[in-house]
Amino acid sequence: MAQSKNRQGFASKQLPQKSIRIAKEVRYIQHRAAERDGRIVNIGPLVLFSTQTGDAWILDPADQIAARLAYDGDPTDLYLEETDTNFAIGWQGRYRIENDTFVYEDNETQRLVAIQGYPTQLLLRAIAEVDRQ
Repeated sequence: MAQSKNRQGFASKQLPQKSIRIAKEVRYIQHRAAERDGRIVNIGPLVLFSTQTGDAWILDPADQIAARLAYDGDPTDLYLEETDTNFAIGWQGRYRIENDTFVYEDNETQRLVAIQGYPTQLLLRAIAEVDRQ
């Protein structure tokens, strides 16, 4: 998948031929987080998930980058540009999954956070599904 930088320096990628509405899925997963409803959604090259603790994230498994969409049920700001064929997201950090721990490093502060209790095995399956596409 082709990747480029837009004028703000955010990574952008082309979407598959079928039109995908990332902004709509972001709002959906933020709503699920507010309801403390755990969900995992694959959309094109991305994985979005919400947890029963009210957190939500968007992941780009190809580059292991992430952005928080909600914390404790409250939505967080996300830079997102989207057209029918491209999208750009203001990725906030990098992630990895180590056994049952979701590890996130913030780009700005370099703060490392290890979160237990997320559905890591289900996330790994969703990520593997994206990798097969």
